[in-house]
Amino acid sequence: MGDRKYIRWFEEIRIEDIPSVGGKNASLGEMYRELTEKDIKIPNGFAVTADAYWHVLESAGVLQELKDSLEGLDTADVTDLAERGKKARSIVLDAGIPDDLWEEIKEAYDKLSEEYGVETDVAVRSSATAEDLPDASFAGQQETYLNVHGYHSLKDACNRCFASLFTDRAISYRVHHKFDHFKVGLSIGVMKMVRSDLASSGVIFTIDTESGFEDVVFITGAYGLGENVVQGLVNPDEFYVFKPTLKEGYRPIIKKKPGSKEIKMIYGRGDSRILTRNVEVPLADRRKFCINDEEILQLAKYAATIEDHYSKKKGKAVPMDIEWAKDGNTDELFIVQARPETVQSRKRKDVLETYFLDEHSNVLVSGRSVGDKIAAGKVHVIDDVSKLSSFQHGEILVADTTTPDWEPIMKRAAAIITNKGGRTCHAAIVSRELGVPAVVGAEDATEKLKNGMDVTMSCAEGDIGRVYEGILPFHIETVDLKGLGKTKTEMMMNLGNPEEAFGLSMIPNDGIGLARLEFIITSYIKVHPMALIHPEKMEDEGVLEEIEKLTSGYKTKEDYFVEKLSQGVATIVASFYPKPVVVRMSDFKSNEYASLIGGEYFEFEESNPMIGFRGASRYYDERYREGFALECRAMKKVRDEMGLTNLILMIPFCRRIEEAEKVIAEMKKNGLERGQNGLQVYVMCEIPSNVLLIDEFSKYFDGFSIGSNDLTQLTLGVDRDSEILASSFDERDEAVKKIVSMAVQGAKRNGKHSGICGQAPSDFPEFAEFLVREGIDSISLNPDSVMKISLKVLETEKEME
Repeated sequence: MGDRKYIRWFEEIRIEDIPSVGGKNASLGEMYRELTEKDIKIPNGFAVTADAYWHVLESAGVLQELKDSLEGLDTADVTDLAERGKKARSIVLDAGIPDDLWEEIKEAYDKLSEEYGVETDVAVRSSATAEDLPDASFAGQQETYLNVHGYHSLKDACNRCFASLFTDRAISYRVHHKFDHFKVGLSIGVMKMVRSDLASSGVIFTIDTESGFEDVVFITGAYGLGENVVQGLVNPDEFYVFKPTLKEGYRPIIKKKPGSKEIKMIYGRGDSRILTRNVEVPLADRRKFCINDEEILQLAKYAATIEDHYSKKKGKAVPMDIEWAKDGNTDELFIVQARPETVQSRKRKDVLETYFLDEHSNVLVSGRSVGDKIAAGKVHVIDDVSKLSSFQHGEILVADTTTPDWEPIMKRAAAIITNKGGRTCHAAIVSRELGVPAVVGAEDATEKLKNGMDVTMSCAEGDIGRVYEGILPFHIETVDLKGLGKTKTEMMMNLGNPEEAFGLSMIPNDGIGLARLEFIITSYIKVHPMALIHPEKMEDEGVLEEIEKLTSGYKTKEDYFVEKLSQGVATIVASFYPKPVVVRMSDFKSNEYASLIGGEYFEFEESNPMIGFRGASRYYDERYREGFALECRAMKKVRDEMGLTNLILMIPFCRRIEEAEKVIAEMKKNGLERGQNGLQVYVMCEIPSNVLLIDEFSKYFDGFSIGSNDLTQLTLGVDRDSEILASSFDERDEAVKKIVSMAVQGAKRNGKHSGICGQAPSDFPEFAEFLVREGIDSISLNPDSVMKISLKVLETEKEME
């Protein structure tokens, strides 16, 4: 290190150096030393140590003045906090940087410029540290300056970084956590800029930020420098990659969601004192993802490697919070920051708390959900920082976006709603830390929500957070997972919405007994598959235009269907990996297919669609064969490209043996051969013929899943949709129980899996008891019934011992 007292290069720093250089710099040093050899690109740079900060205060003799400025502070008084924070920052700014320290910084900057070019552009970042509190998190409380070049700008940025130890948020955070202001120091990181102003940047978590699901890498990204993503000024693209099969060499991008990405931060003009500025993103670029699939996978590999490194060092799983940037000159991807994730990783894993909304009303606004709670209260819209002091405890905060200055009032909020931002923006990070639910990226919340309005905000319905009109009832179910007994019967779940999958996977389960394609097709795809294959058969210009809009950005319209369907299915299958996930191929009735965009051109009217052209009969028929081929392509992609071989396929409403033969042949033609790569194919056992000919059907299928709704309907001859006959539709009828028993025994006789995925066991615990006594292999339930019915099954199994 020579004569340097205050400068340490990244190559000289390890994670153990947090006390002297702070978490940010210690992590950069650790990665630069240990991970560049694993092909992870980290820009070079150096740290100005925390000793330098104390040297600044001592040289100017301002330590006592600084202490006096914070004496008697009341952080609950937003005005008092703002005034004292401003005074403290002024004291540090006026202290300036001593000559000996400045000479060392200049010398280091010159050396960095030798590597990267004269007066190279650097990022100047604050890195707070407390010597006796190595695990304290000070992330995001101090300032960062980008596109800094030349001595004058560098000195000014360093001075402002030191002063930013006294931002309002930082002061409030230390008071809240009972940290002594004068035992916390500040180090500065100076590192080469990555020219992401010419490309894109964002944030990565190696855990799902809302559910705590640990097997995914969650990537957000937008065009330009990364500050807009962190500050929540843009709604970014979102990507999820499944870690277990990524590490096996597959390409498991299980979810891609485009963000609006209206603006991007770029370098300021020439000699301007303004270092960065925001400009609008062209519409064509907004409609495209900011990185391609290869780059998504590369970033996911970087993230998994970083997580593995830190987990190995700590001797336990350490999910990571990472910042990335793509250089627009070289197209290289860089990691510019990494720290341990501090919210989900600290949650108790032995208690499961689930919120349920009991009633619904008109949805006023929606956006990305943060957390999984529900809150109700009065709206308080704040459109200017000067109005923060008017905010009352328990109100719902509504704003365009939030900044660190808002944090003292965010603690008082029942919930937070912002127009802008993604899941990794400031509002999302802080609300997560506080345990307050939030909806971010709601776009027009400040226009549609008015002061004093009663609303209920739900983050308990998956990825989409919704704000409902009025105060709605909700309840919370808490399950203690300690000492929970394990049933011999497999307890599985029914699931249609991929957005709920990560969270529901936390409920004790043996996999998914029924995953429906219908929700994914209606909510994600929206278009009839045949309309994507044969747009020439449609005459309505409005319909064609709508299809064009939905499929723009995809090579072909068929690719749109395959990618959307495969990602929806993969999200569910990955959430429960390696447990079995049974996915039923599409089972729309013809009237339901007709309601999809373009569907009217490919469907005909039937007098009784319930027992009409549905299920297996469509798959080999010329009217839908090509559509079924797209479904098969999507399933093949999930298994072969993403490596999710726990996917089991299921055929619905297969009436005859000849039909079974034709469907199995059609699947094989489309690359899904039963037995190949462990592929199992089940059939819905929902027609009396399936039970009466179960020995014959067993030659074509690996398992039978009883659909109690249709089987009851067809056994009793009762239309399940008829209000007049509602009292006659009962799965507990002796005839239904007899045919269910025949199905279970027939499957056993043929060595095939027997399960049930109909409504009956979710509604009637006594029906679940009957199934256990019959010896069924699995019972698949609605998620909110799993715990209750599992206890009943456990009780029944003990009685049978």
